[in-house]
Amino acid sequence: MVTIDFEQTYDAISIENDLSEMSFYSPQIGGEIELLLVKISPHPDTNLPGVYNLAFGPPNGQGGLRDDVRLKHADSNRVFSTVLFHGLSFLQEHPDFTLGIDGSDDIRAMTYHLMLKANHNYLQDFFAIIGVDWYVRVFRDWSCEVDSAGNLVAKPRPEAFDFQRSRHDLYRYYMFQLS
Repeated sequence: MVTIDFEQTYDAISIENDLSEMSFYSPQIGGEIELLLVKISPHPDTNLPGVYNLAFGPPNGQGGLRDDVRLKHADSNRVFSTVLFHGLSFLQEHPDFTLGIDGSDDIRAMTYHLMLKANHNYLQDFFAIIGVDWYVRVFRDWSCEVDSAGNLVAKPRPEAFDFQRSRHDLYRYYMFQLS
């Protein structure tokens, strides 16, 4: 399991003045060194105002990153500590914002879920952690809320992270505010 420790992070290679991006090197089990990019950008859902998405992964060569690559970090604890410490630094500069992180697949979402549960005592000194599920409104006549194209309208439902919630009942999105 991942252990978070903000005293054990990798040094930044580059960092934007507004803290929206930073990069660092992560040694891999096979001996190679992987450049990782951390990007913080506004969440596209208008139902989550003031929420910024935190993503990380190898650069894609086009200004973005690849968050679906399977890497074998030599020290996963340090990688996640570095990413979350950068998120903390961003929130300290922007205390009215909320950061969110989303696993690009169920394995990553489960990793984040278990990491947050395992590090609850440590992280509570820095963050208020929020779990988000999405819901679709069902009206009294059993019809559902739809948009003009007939698609279901899903809205976020944030709640305080339930640390008793199992890895089989993942949130769809994980958010952090300064505690």
